[in-house]
Amino acid sequence: MDFGIGFPSYIRAWEDAKRAEDYGFTHAWFYDSQMIYSDVYATMALAAEHTRHIKLGTLVAVPGNRIAPVTAHSIATINELAPGRVILGVGTGFTGRNVMGMPPIPLKTLREHIHVIRALVQGKEALYREGDRERWVRLLHPGMGYVNLEDPIPIHMASNAPNALKMVGEVSDAWITISLDTGEIRHSIKKIKQSAEAAGRKLDPLYTTTLTSGCVLRPGESITSRRVLDRVGPFAIVLLHTRWEPGELKIGPFAPPSIAQLARRYYEEHIMKMKAPLDRRFQDMHYGHVIFLQPGEDKFCTPELIKMATLTGSAGEILERIKALEEAGVTNVGIHLSGSDGRELIQEFGREIINKYN
Repeated sequence: MDFGIGFPSYIRAWEDAKRAEDYGFTHAWFYDSQMIYSDVYATMALAAEHTRHIKLGTLVAVPGNRIAPVTAHSIATINELAPGRVILGVGTGFTGRNVMGMPPIPLKTLREHIHVIRALVQGKEALYREGDRERWVRLLHPGMGYVNLEDPIPIHMASNAPNALKMVGEVSDAWITISLDTGEIRHSIKKIKQSAEAAGRKLDPLYTTTLTSGCVLRPGESITSRRVLDRVGPFAIVLLHTRWEPGELKIGPFAPPSIAQLARRYYEEHIMKMKAPLDRRFQDMHYGHVIFLQPGEDKFCTPELIKMATLTGSAGEILERIKALEEAGVTNVGIHLSGSDGRELIQEFGREIINKYN
């Protein structure tokens, strides 16, 4: 099993990336949300410069927020600093788009971006479209220290919906999810492999990353203690988040049926009591997104939600859950870091989980 750490990109994350490398983490993942965090590629550049072997990936970049040639150029620049240890994770963009009141990009658009990016980072020409114009483009100066196109840059795709899972098999090199449901993971992997086979591709084994959060409980510590809530609450609460659609907020589209009632309570008692006008409320909703809990959100972080959304429990319980995830096909468990100081989380998971698991 590979272990990653997920950063809400902050420009000094290189310090924690270096620390994570020393504690046995194999991957450092960086989020791409321009209105919330530091620039993802600037953050990755510093991490690349200060680490030796940990792999660095976007989780996930939102190609619709940048044109495809720019995304290709940016990740190829990081590949020059960290040859062969760079991954481009992509997705349609819930947070990175929703925080601007915009919907996720269509799968068709994501597919086009992936085709252009893949060709460019492989040193080929790509047909780039803007409106009704089409132009062949390529990165002009490989091998001169500007970009690295020699070492492969795999493209991982984040998805959960059926059509998106199908597309993973057709165009991606690996799959990213936030699910901890082993049955759901097995089913999705099967669908992705079938899609790949139908497209004349082979993704077996399928490299699968699940992004979650977690906390090793101390003896006698409650799952809803202040320390635990600060650690995992900001990630768990995302399952209750609404999605902005023109003129309305859609209640908890990410909430599984078992917590649908909790998602409705969150919508009625938290989102609908915000003071901002409805057409700007998506900004307030994402204030503190996966960084800290907003005032009043604690009461929605129930033990059921925390257990469903995160790896929280005794070290033994967490190890058993990771073993079950591995048996279901997960290859990489990414542990989300709330805030901008990962020392405690990195040391805790490095000693109590990674060291014992491997």
